[in-house]
Amino acid sequence: MRISTRSRYGTRMMLDIALHSTDGPVRIQDVADRQGLSIKYLEKLIRLLKEAGFIMSKRGPKGGHMPSKPLDQITVGAVVRVLEGDGMLVQCSGGESCCVNEPMCLTRRVWKSAANAMFEKLESITFADLADEMTRLHVDITTIPDLFPEMHDDHCDTAKHMAKSYRHP
Repeated sequence: MRISTRSRYGTRMMLDIALHSTDGPVRIQDVADRQGLSIKYLEKLIRLLKEAGFIMSKRGPKGGHMPSKPLDQITVGAVVRVLEGDGMLVQCSGGESCCVNEPMCLTRRVWKSAANAMFEKLESITFADLADEMTRLHVDITTIPDLFPEMHDDHCDTAKHMAKSYRHP
């Protein structure tokens, strides 16, 4: 199963904003710099997260972005659903009929079950959980070269990269 770049980067951005907004709004440029991501791409994602009510923005010289609700009320699953659209692994695993083979398709149930299991897990993880984990791991994470090798994507090890830029309270 592959999670899209949109969801990976969007959840990284959401967590970065959550971790760094304790002192006020976070500039998207700062998120892009810390995460090594394109500001243009992040601007597209932040628009979706604002429309969904996860992020609020403040204009002006001290402006930026902040979570719009407590982190324990924002789940990874909810953010991924917004970023992925309908949230299904394959188009036919949704509720609507979309394929002439649907009545005899033996794999549709498999995809639907897999999507449900994945989102059930993602819905059980809040951004407060992730922020707490980042805080807990902060001290050790900079001394362990590759604490999360399974999290590698094309650009960097997400948790390690974020922990290095996290300002511990």
